[in-house]
Amino acid sequence: MAKKFKIKKGDQVMVIAGDDKGKTGEVLRVLTQKDAVIVAGVRIATKAVKPSEANKEGGFVKKEMPIHISNVKKVEG
Repeated sequence: MAKKFKIKKGDQVMVIAGDDKGKTGEVLRVLTQKDAVIVAGVRIATKAVKPSEANKEGGFVKKEMPIHISNVKKVEG
């Protein structure tokens, strides 16, 4: 049976626990298998990337990482 969450893609949420507590952002993805969401501008990780065909320069890439759905709450507006 599929899990149901009250938070959906496109919703505005606020982080209520963790290092990014108090930050708000839009939900980019809902990961139902991990009970997590990816929020724009929250839990940013820096990853070193080697040069490739798609990315000629390489260097560092900043990427949003998943945050557990229990650590966010929906914000009206």
